[in-house]
Amino acid sequence: MPPHHHYQCTRTHQIGAILLVAATFFLTRLLDAPCTLSTTTGTTVRSSQHNLPQEPSLKIYVYDASEIDGLNELLRGRDGKITEEACLKGQWGTQVKIHKLLLQSRYRTWKKEEADLFFVPSYVKCARMMGGLNDKEINHTYVKVISQMPNFRLSGGRDHIFVFPSGAGAHLFKSWATYINRSIILTPEGDRTDKRDTSAFNTWKDIIIPGNVDDGMTKAGSTVVQPLPLSKRKYLANYLGRAQGKAGRLRLIELAKQFPEKLECPDLKLSGGSKLGRKEYFEHLRNSKFCLAPRGESSWTLRFYESFFVECVPVIISDQIELPFQNVIDYSQISIKWPSNRIGPELLQYLESIPDEIIEAIIARGRKVRCFWVYASDSEPCSAMHGVMRELQRKVRQFHQSAETFWLHNGSFVNRNLVEFSKWELPVSLP
Repeated sequence: MPPHHHYQCTRTHQIGAILLVAATFFLTRLLDAPCTLSTTTGTTVRSSQHNLPQEPSLKIYVYDASEIDGLNELLRGRDGKITEEACLKGQWGTQVKIHKLLLQSRYRTWKKEEADLFFVPSYVKCARMMGGLNDKEINHTYVKVISQMPNFRLSGGRDHIFVFPSGAGAHLFKSWATYINRSIILTPEGDRTDKRDTSAFNTWKDIIIPGNVDDGMTKAGSTVVQPLPLSKRKYLANYLGRAQGKAGRLRLIELAKQFPEKLECPDLKLSGGSKLGRKEYFEHLRNSKFCLAPRGESSWTLRFYESFFVECVPVIISDQIELPFQNVIDYSQISIKWPSNRIGPELLQYLESIPDEIIEAIIARGRKVRCFWVYASDSEPCSAMHGVMRELQRKVRQFHQSAETFWLHNGSFVNRNLVEFSKWELPVSLP
């Protein structure tokens, strides 16, 4: 047996071991600590190391109206008379803004073969509201359009993006559950189970987007109205919207009759003398410390986003609401969510108990993140589009398949007749 060698443990070895243990301890604590995501616009969003978003690296192909028969109808209506300018207004304006911003995006590619995702532009909400398309035409045209997209069939639609900008969500396309139930849907609406048997929103594949706030309130510099100091606001809270026969909204109107000095809640109509003009609406909205956002025809409300630009604290009264960019925004720090079954004097008492300095702190935090509601270029470090791109990055897959696609030993994709992908004839059968 060879002799054992004994090494002397010197003081230097002991000090080195202690330093190694200390360095390991502090490095571990540093990696476990929450980090802060800061932007050049002053936005600060807390995030842990596990959900801190990386800079997107995806490539998106945007379909052009000239390459697919029927796509122009989804954009301009049956007679081609619907304009972008007309469709930029109202809550459906996000369909236009997202399309136009993607055309200028640094993530856009002109090559389908290198695209991670495919964007299908349409302004159907606007076209429907302006009489350019009816429900039957919308349904027929969507089916016609996607049947001319071989890449849609290749993935079963999993890498295709559709925007539905209103409370109706994807239900604007009546056959959505048959044809685009695997696709990525961008919508402000996360729940329509009050009117439908099922919701078109799927939290695992779809993305909640902010509503379309009036450009006059989001542009840099002078806005339609400026926020008022808390001391000059007339009301504790307000709700400025139509009742629409909804129980929560009707209870707020009755509550305002009991406490008219605290709650402003006129019974507004879509037209006529009880309709507020654009500037008048924001002047009323800024005159309260809290802006109430109850559920209406659907769970989301544009009033939630508008409140950040008049700097009143939004109070969500919509139990099923889904909010955008929850991986980076802590909504408990910038808003209040109140149970919809507890609308009454208790709500006003609670709001009245909150000191002004706390209200100011909530407003200040909201001021830092409201840039996420602004539809500006995705090159802006804080914008709705930058938030959407980060969410889309998480949807990118290395591989896509569908029930109607097959592949061979050499990596080529074929259909049921073993025809290679590049030779598929249009229209393709849909999965």
